[in-house]
Amino acid sequence: MSAHDLPPPGGDIEPLRGVEAVVLVGGKGTRLRPLTLSAPKPMLPTAGVPFLTHLLSRIRAAGITHVVLGTSYKAEVFEEYFGDGARLGLDLEYVVEDQPLDTAGAIRNVAHLLRADDVMVFNGDILSGVDLRAVLETHRDSAADVTLHLVKVPDPRRFGCVPTDADGRVTAFLEKTENPPTDQINAGCYVFRRSVIDRIPAGRPVSVERETFPGLLAAGARLQAHVDSSYWLDLGTPGAFVQGSADLVRGVAPSAALPGDPGDAIVLAGARPHERALLTGGTTVGADCVVGAGARVHSAVLFDGAVIGENAVVERTVVGAGARVEPGAVVRDAVIGDGAVIGAGCELLDGVRVWPGVTLPQGGIRFSTDV
Repeated sequence: MSAHDLPPPGGDIEPLRGVEAVVLVGGKGTRLRPLTLSAPKPMLPTAGVPFLTHLLSRIRAAGITHVVLGTSYKAEVFEEYFGDGARLGLDLEYVVEDQPLDTAGAIRNVAHLLRADDVMVFNGDILSGVDLRAVLETHRDSAADVTLHLVKVPDPRRFGCVPTDADGRVTAFLEKTENPPTDQINAGCYVFRRSVIDRIPAGRPVSVERETFPGLLAAGARLQAHVDSSYWLDLGTPGAFVQGSADLVRGVAPSAALPGDPGDAIVLAGARPHERALLTGGTTVGADCVVGAGARVHSAVLFDGAVIGENAVVERTVVGAGARVEPGAVVRDAVIGDGAVIGAGCELLDGVRVWPGVTLPQGGIRFSTDV
């Protein structure tokens, strides 16, 4: 899918006045290698379009039109694909980091392009169903300096916790602990008063979590929380990436950019799944893919041109562009790099990653380490 094929913006959307967006997309996505060797994480095909398309469409659907992308790794691909943003009903601008600046540093780095009093900031690898207008309303109603979207999770031990008081004001930022005092975590979406951004030190790495937010609290600034239990997922690992794509396809996660109706699978133009192939669990079949008779593909992401042989089993797996899974192979919870070949009868399990261009021999060999 090219930028010219992107779904058009929705109908009449009442614009949000005095607010614009910054999306941070500069990371290298090392936890998703080898997928991110050829594309930045926000540009990986997710439910049929680059992931960033889903986020930008939600920003547009909320009524925000001016968006600045803070880029770094493979920065050129963003503008090549999205251009000026007009196809999505947006005014897109781009700023490239010459050196890694961390989260707050990256926000400060785009300040010269900002025009509004309130700035909504997004981490570019978070899939979320939060009501963006409600977050902004919380920010303005509380006259906050910064408002943070906090999401309640069943097990907050893997995350830093953000406790709040009875009025919803943030009281602290806590590191990971086995006994977290709250189930609220930082969801990677903020609203900054513009004057706060201007006070972030320029030209050096600055972390919002470790420096900016604690410093604001110490100075008596108002950090307000918008807390909910909406859909939320960090797409930083292969398992989460596959889950997020499947949730988008099935309609569990909201998006205005899905290239088809929600269901068990989305099949893009030119793909040729056999009528006796079984596509389930929110699978995406990329353009010009081939899926053979008897193949079972469940909760998987097949990049453009991938080939799945007869009677192969592919579950919770990403199969890279032009890669081949030969007949009878079984691939579960794996990542197959672009152009790789998984020989007939091979079995790949439990997080195995196959690097681009690698060919695994036929013969029923089981692989449980990266190759």
